[in-house]
Amino acid sequence: MPIVLVRIDDRLIHGQVVQGWLKAINVDVVLIASDTVAQDETQQILMAMTMPSDVKLVVENLKDATSKVVRGEYAREKMMILTTSPSDVLYMLDNGTDFKSVNVGGMHFKNGKKQLLYNLYADVVDLENLYKICRKGVEIEGRIFPKDEKVNIMHLIEKEYLVIRR
Repeated sequence: MPIVLVRIDDRLIHGQVVQGWLKAINVDVVLIASDTVAQDETQQILMAMTMPSDVKLVVENLKDATSKVVRGEYAREKMMILTTSPSDVLYMLDNGTDFKSVNVGGMHFKNGKKQLLYNLYADVVDLENLYKICRKGVEIEGRIFPKDEKVNIMHLIEKEYLVIRR
């Protein structure tokens, strides 16, 4: 199953994804793995309206999305997986989904979060989950658009994680 891109972006579908990533990576399916969006029909309709007609949008809760990927339900299609948080990515990895790289495209400011990069704010839970993802041998790269320089942020995550563990 060709998972072309796994992206953490708390906005999920928006201009950077549709105009930037989808045009560059040429996928057949965008799978949104989100318990919140899976329960929000209005948000699903709005996201579907922004999608190119040749790309299928699938919205599943995290458990169902993970099991469908693991079972190979999308094995014949090139896929982009979108989640809103590192905890979702870690869940997918812990439950059998196999990928080697995660793009952090947008974890925006909220109270209690510290800025690590221009588009990356993380709290203690985010850092712990990102660190666990790193420890599984998965690359974590920060990049807003596909044409931007790919920045491996594993060292930054490890450094910040060690600070909070003291």
